[in-house]
Amino acid sequence: CLNTRRSLTMKSYPLLNGNIPPVYNHVFEANWRNSAVCKQRYFEMLEKVQAGGGKNAILRHTQRNKKLLVRERLRLLLDEEDFLELSPFAGLSLPYGDVPAAGCLTGIGKICGVWCVFIANDATVKGGTAYPISVKKQLRAQEVALQNQLPTLYLVDSGGAFLPLQAELFPDKHHGGRTFYYEAIMSAMKIPQVAVVCGSCTAGGAYIPTMAEETVIVDQIGTIFLAGPPLVKAATGEIVTPEDLGGAKLHSTVSGCTDHFATSEKEAFECTRNIIATLNLELLPDEFSDFEDPLYSPEELAGLAPRDYDHTLNISLILSRLTDGSRFQEFKALFGTTLATGFAQIEGHLIGIVANNGELSHDAALKGSHFVQLCDQRRIPILFLQNTPPKVTMTVTFSQAEANTNRLKAQASMMTTVACATVPKITVIIGGCYGGESYAMCGRSFDPNFLFLWPNARVAIVGPGHSAEFPQSEDDDFVQDHPQLKRVHEKLEEESSAFYSTARLWDDGVILPEDTRKIIGRCLSIIKQKNYQLSSIQKRDPVLRM
Repeated sequence: CLNTRRSLTMKSYPLLNGNIPPVYNHVFEANWRNSAVCKQRYFEMLEKVQAGGGKNAILRHTQRNKKLLVRERLRLLLDEEDFLELSPFAGLSLPYGDVPAAGCLTGIGKICGVWCVFIANDATVKGGTAYPISVKKQLRAQEVALQNQLPTLYLVDSGGAFLPLQAELFPDKHHGGRTFYYEAIMSAMKIPQVAVVCGSCTAGGAYIPTMAEETVIVDQIGTIFLAGPPLVKAATGEIVTPEDLGGAKLHSTVSGCTDHFATSEKEAFECTRNIIATLNLELLPDEFSDFEDPLYSPEELAGLAPRDYDHTLNISLILSRLTDGSRFQEFKALFGTTLATGFAQIEGHLIGIVANNGELSHDAALKGSHFVQLCDQRRIPILFLQNTPPKVTMTVTFSQAEANTNRLKAQASMMTTVACATVPKITVIIGGCYGGESYAMCGRSFDPNFLFLWPNARVAIVGPGHSAEFPQSEDDDFVQDHPQLKRVHEKLEEESSAFYSTARLWDDGVILPEDTRKIIGRCLSIIKQKNYQLSSIQKRDPVLRM
């Protein structure tokens, strides 16, 4: 009833005008052409990632080793609906080569109606060997599980660490050992963890299933040991088979390291689904189904994705294609107009929106601080639509110095408010992510629950052509005539692209503009599960209720 009343109330929110003024048609068309180029690169990279380790590796994995491909495993494990994949382009074009999808698939999907994080090794990529980017991707998935208190599934098929890069894999706080630290912390927080051993579990990989609450192992293909048969032979001269050293029968009947023995992968994933069903988690009520679609087509977002981050179309045009019924209850509409703030619904979920509409001025930053405090007080999740400008602020007079100082103080206040807000936050970089303003808009440093980029997005301290080395005229001919400046420009151009960022896991993935509403709705559903479980526990526990 509460949800019905809220939905009816939302329908009284003011309608946004999403019509594109004819005078801006040329901007829309230029953005559209730029988005088409970015989209083409997106699909080229997606095809490369989905090919895994290549045809030969896939044949070896499926025919010689008799194992399922990682996406086939997920189809057996997850409910029959789409899942949210995280950072699919991680690991491409790195200094040590290509590691498609960082050698593992991570994401969030439903199992028996419960949202769960999954971390699944892809053994067709380097035999499941862990590279530095693989470790970083697994740690990020565990952080998502911790932040949103989601049950976690480990599909382990790993040959351990890539030893030539061990110095970047093992010793530091955010290297490989952190995986096991997070496993222990998640157990202490009563976040369920289940492992399925469906391949090699060697060296550090052996700790993952042994630290999980419940472990399933597949006969003939699942093995767990710190050092495999070749190292045993080198150290002792003894010849031993993988099955005798650490196979499914040994660990199910002798060591007790595993809890469930499966004769096939299909049986293993059926068993895993049954385990999730025993977690005693209350399922979310049926999702909202009576929400309104936007009045304007989300497909048009490709023409609104900014190509020029200095001059962009009004943010209301984007909001009108994201929110239910294209409705938006704006907060302080006439004050600090370079930042749009207000309330809306996305796929039936109430959300606060903070969206750049130009430079983050003094008044806009004060307005942003006020609105974030309201959302925090009312426990409403916040969506940040980030598009900060690439220019360096110049200070040449006392009046400019005073204005810049006041603006910095207001931005610092907003940063503090965003950092201290305890409500879930989702950030989508729709254009530029430049300089200090990006922090106030909940960039990666400020720990949003999820952070995504559009393919046209750019992430850098300053934009190409805006660093101190360049003349204020930003004359292209001047750059071409000075090779050193040209190299700086090209470096900024390459290193600020969305695909450079996502390859290094500075975000949770590149998403197409037209998919933004669906992905935000899914994130809000995931966040809602955590809040629902916490409220259910409080109702059952009289001590917590006090």
